[in-house]
Amino acid sequence: MDALVTTEWLAGELGAGDLRVVDATYLPALPGGPNDDPATDYAAAHIPGAVFMDLADLADTNTDLPSMLPPPEKFASRMQSLGLGDGSRIVLYDNSLYRTAARAWFMLRTFGAHDVAILDGGFAKWQKEGRPVAAGRDQLRHRHFTVWADRSGVRDLNQMKANLDSGAEQVVDARSPARFSGEEPDPRPGTEAGHIPGSKNLPYGTLFNDDGTWKTGEALKAEFVAVGIDLAKPVVTTCGSGITASVLAFGAHLLGNEAAVYDGSWSEWGADRSTPKATGAA
Repeated sequence: MDALVTTEWLAGELGAGDLRVVDATYLPALPGGPNDDPATDYAAAHIPGAVFMDLADLADTNTDLPSMLPPPEKFASRMQSLGLGDGSRIVLYDNSLYRTAARAWFMLRTFGAHDVAILDGGFAKWQKEGRPVAAGRDQLRHRHFTVWADRSGVRDLNQMKANLDSGAEQVVDARSPARFSGEEPDPRPGTEAGHIPGSKNLPYGTLFNDDGTWKTGEALKAEFVAVGIDLAKPVVTTCGSGITASVLAFGAHLLGNEAAVYDGSWSEWGADRSTPKATGAA
């Protein structure tokens, strides 16, 4: 299964015994942000057979930082309850302006699922094409999901500090230019404005076509190259809380670069008084 699948492909695969479709819509709780309830929206309409992955619940509750990866045992338990198990082909979609299927993709791969794809164009494209939708919640059969984690694709604060000196990894930030430059204050209380020194700014929305589908091939590569990222070299992505950083990581994956994600992102770096902050353009 390709990492990016079309609505036509998914329509033809629905009902396959090993296929699991997942609605990974998430709306981070930010001041001024949308306040829809993704779980309610899922119950009202979703791709037939899809289950709802609650990304708000899939976080580490032992930290004040938002959206940090949960312990492997918690993640495996939640996946089992959704009927996602070892050997499943998993197709993710969302209906979020933050493209949160990419965060679910990053988490699933970190915790041991390998056959994971994102639906190109998401639920919006599926609906626009008049494809069938279902309502309510399906009865789920638990499946075994092995407790496992590979954190080689995850970066923490100490690793990011060390990278300031080594420059071993290119750092690319998915936030808006105004947030990156510090022109716009950070929405999280106690968090300074600006960016990690030496990082590049690639707003995640630039990776998509006007119809909401992913750019691919040379068009996608051009977005990384335009901001000074060499995809032949190591890359680590960052954003506000690790959500849209995953979008950049998925884009890099489509181009053959297995970028890491700084999980704490700016919500950690910007609030830590020991870290240097830069402002202005990259």
